[in-house]
Amino acid sequence: MSENTLLFPAIEPYRQGSLQVDDLHTLYWEECGNPNGQPVLFLHGGPGGGCSPAHRRFFDPAHYRIVLFDQRGAGRSTPLGEYRHNTTSLLIEDIERIREMLGIEHWLVFGGSWGSTLALAYGEEHPARCLGFVLRGIFLCTKAEVDWFVNGINHFYPEVHQRFAEAIPHSERGNLLQAYVKRLFGDEPAIYKEAARNWSRYEGSCLFLEPQAQAIEDFESDEVSLGIGRLEAHYMLNGAFMDEDQLIKNIHKIRHLPAVIVQGRYDVICPPLSAYRLHQAWPSTKLHMIGDAGHAAMEPGIVKELVRATEQFKLHGKFL
Repeated sequence: MSENTLLFPAIEPYRQGSLQVDDLHTLYWEECGNPNGQPVLFLHGGPGGGCSPAHRRFFDPAHYRIVLFDQRGAGRSTPLGEYRHNTTSLLIEDIERIREMLGIEHWLVFGGSWGSTLALAYGEEHPARCLGFVLRGIFLCTKAEVDWFVNGINHFYPEVHQRFAEAIPHSERGNLLQAYVKRLFGDEPAIYKEAARNWSRYEGSCLFLEPQAQAIEDFESDEVSLGIGRLEAHYMLNGAFMDEDQLIKNIHKIRHLPAVIVQGRYDVICPPLSAYRLHQAWPSTKLHMIGDAGHAAMEPGIVKELVRATEQFKLHGKFL
């Protein structure tokens, strides 16, 4: 069984455009599905990952008004990989600009990985605009999670981590994040593009329970790696511009809303502990631990539960 048999059929946007949010950044956005349907906001991962046509397919297009956009510096938004004027609070402001531009009062918020981080941060800032949450591969951007990503993955993928580390001179390997930041945020394209490819390949190699050659190749491309490499390092370096464990501390602001958490048991990029901590802080959430999945949204078991969640919300306005 593949993820394609579990998703809704491929669709094209019925409306799309660009939104200039400041002198530097212009965002790509699109709407798909039913123009008069229930609004749902899709938040992509990374940071810097961008949206893909597959992301439209988690939702019944006859029911949902599906809104997707590429966050600052990601995907089709410009400039690609731009980390200046790029913070969590600015991304939240961008979401509100899009909501107001489209005349939407409130929406279901769907996000995975960094998208779950942003979904929670947005919800805690604007709870009245949220109907509920579908969250996958939870990342709270705590210091422990950042250290795990940069160093801890070595315990499961030592050969992948070795290649990631060996791109840095031995004298700088004591702080790999800082060493990559130094290269990623420089002005020499040859240097920052190579660093971005190394960073993005590192993540792409660990996405699936069984590594997928196509995913690794996609993550190595300039179109993907520059956004992933630069923006992930930027947000990790700055703790997502939030206080430590802020998302858990402020969970009371959205605890009254329905939510589902879908987590791969063998997710080495965003280990299950974060999903479990979120569920403990928010006991009314439905937690689905997928026993045969890693991190990727397109793991079949994860796809199945995400689609089940959007269908449950369509039918019941909550998660069962």
